[in-house]
Amino acid sequence: MTAHINAKTNDFAQTVIMPGDPLRAKFIAETYLIDARQICNVRNMLGYTGTYNGIPVSVMGHGMGIPSITLYAHELINDFNVKRIIRIGSLGATQHSVKMRDVILAVAAGTDSMTNQKRANGYNIATSATFSLLYSAYESAKTLDIPVKVGNVFSGDLYYDPDESLISTLEKSGVLGVDMEVAGLYGIAQQFNIESLAILTVSDHCLTGEETTAEERQLTFNNMIKLALQVAIKP
Repeated sequence: MTAHINAKTNDFAQTVIMPGDPLRAKFIAETYLIDARQICNVRNMLGYTGTYNGIPVSVMGHGMGIPSITLYAHELINDFNVKRIIRIGSLGATQHSVKMRDVILAVAAGTDSMTNQKRANGYNIATSATFSLLYSAYESAKTLDIPVKVGNVFSGDLYYDPDESLISTLEKSGVLGVDMEVAGLYGIAQQFNIESLAILTVSDHCLTGEETTAEERQLTFNNMIKLALQVAIKP
């Protein structure tokens, strides 16, 4: 048990799927896992463990922003022996070739956050997915007939960013979309030598103004969930 996760030492599986919304974690546990049980609920950041195709899998919310996801990831890694974290979540598209509800496999993530620089003595070190997980997700997507786009994303510290040039810069740089957490996850995973991957669904479009509702984001986006579960049970 930690200050933020009131679970027992062995409550978590070695692989944890982490959506931002704890209610999405509840939805995944109740819809996809067998014999799922709630294992933590501090600040309503719900976590569950069950099985998928006979393999133990945990799912837990991580909140919004790099400070939140890295706090929970740090405790999962160092206090609960978690070896693999798969983030699933929403993404704002920054390319016209990326469409609403597209599934994105994040190869690497840039950021305007200082968090990863603090991990690397002020240097800008690239943060990237674990290749074996990325490859597994790509191959599993073909098997499941789920179209995916593979490329770089950007994790911003501010949801309501006053920088009016940000989106056009990301578009010109070929970045597929913007979220608020992937760079933080990849950074802490590299620091502690665990596996990590982000599988994202386009929930809104920064160029066209299209968007989904909060309920749609919480209860749908099933393709990325199915894909994450397939990656989670790979050895």
